[in-house]
Amino acid sequence: MDKLTIRDADVAGKRIFVRVDFNVPLADGKVQDDSRIRASIPTIITLVQAGAKVILASHLGRPNGKVSDSLRLRPVGQRLTELLRRNVPVTGDALGVGTEDALRRMRPGEIVLLENLRFHPEEEANDAAFAATLASYAEVYVNDAFGTAHRAHASTVGVARLLPAYAGLLMERELTMLSQLLESPERPFAAILGGAKVSDKIKVIDNLLSKVDLLILGGGMANTFLLAQGKAIGKSLAEPDRVEDARRILRNAEKNKVRVVLPIDVIVAKEVTRGTEYKTLQAEKIPASWHIVDLGKASQDLMVEALAEVKTVFWNGPLGVFEIPSFAHGTNAVARMLADRAEHGTTVVIGGGDSAAAITRQGLADKMTHISTGGGASLEFLEGRELPGVTVLLDRPKPEKPKPEKPKSAPAPKTRPTATRRPASTPVPTKASPKRKTGSRA
Repeated sequence: MDKLTIRDADVAGKRIFVRVDFNVPLADGKVQDDSRIRASIPTIITLVQAGAKVILASHLGRPNGKVSDSLRLRPVGQRLTELLRRNVPVTGDALGVGTEDALRRMRPGEIVLLENLRFHPEEEANDAAFAATLASYAEVYVNDAFGTAHRAHASTVGVARLLPAYAGLLMERELTMLSQLLESPERPFAAILGGAKVSDKIKVIDNLLSKVDLLILGGGMANTFLLAQGKAIGKSLAEPDRVEDARRILRNAEKNKVRVVLPIDVIVAKEVTRGTEYKTLQAEKIPASWHIVDLGKASQDLMVEALAEVKTVFWNGPLGVFEIPSFAHGTNAVARMLADRAEHGTTVVIGGGDSAAAITRQGLADKMTHISTGGGASLEFLEGRELPGVTVLLDRPKPEKPKPEKPKSAPAPKTRPTATRRPASTPVPTKASPKRKTGSRA
């Protein structure tokens, strides 16, 4: 998927509308995890250094089309100001005379952050008039928000249809890394999938079964596969209505010669809460009143062994109830192992979401090859689906194939002039001698 990027755009002196993903966790008016903000900085700096007037736009949370003071972007603007070491003011609203006036007065190299786009219901509805207003602010559109690229909203699709639309540097890297997984991964290639529900990942698994060599399943979704194998899982989270899907997946994996690794022992708890009683059991017959909450030590060792020789890994979803420290050991063990593999040359791509949070908590983020900023978007991409916010961007023109030269007609072969021989004739009698004379060689 080859899209034009900001490197291909003429941005000097122009107002650039940049859709970023600043949907970050806040607490007490401060940003708790600034990884998404940091990820956007290369694009912002590149535009600023090129003399652009940078208009940043993002959503935060789910205000459902209403103003919510707890979801204002001012803390994000403050954090971005600290990271860039230059002032980034936040407008009072994404629309209005005051906003329009502030944008008109921008100078090259300046940055303004619009207030939360989702304070307006027209954003998620991809309202044409709302998109036209946002587009009127700028001369060029840039999408650097891969995490929202699977949403057909006004700021991801509507505006992009009205302006020359380019990919930011983060968007470019996301597309490059995820495309590589689907098109040309170095083998062996492993996918590790966890999280609560198998229903969220069935299409991803179906698409990856023709591409991976190893499939590791954990978390709540693995319980449905244990059910499919006829094992009792007690009160554990599962989706009984998806057991047939799980059986089909296991059959297809065997058909495609994909090794599937499921938990062989598990941590079970009386309640899924802190401070509860828990113990390790074989993943065969869990008592009716217990919940599976994490991988056991043997399961961890099995997964680490299975991953020892892989050259490419994609991981999405925690392998236990990692929010509770006592039940995060399996997730943390796999994260540490992947960090070690990445340092030894394995390509490790983390599919955003909770698995990214688990890695960040352990301080391992810098060791991974790539951590996607879009959990849902990365899964939809790996399903093989088109992302509306990507499709609408300008395609890179394909180089014209050189026209084949017309074959030159071969010159006619040169022929030597043939010497004409005078036919032998009877000597003519001379007047001097009426008799026939022969052999004259004068």
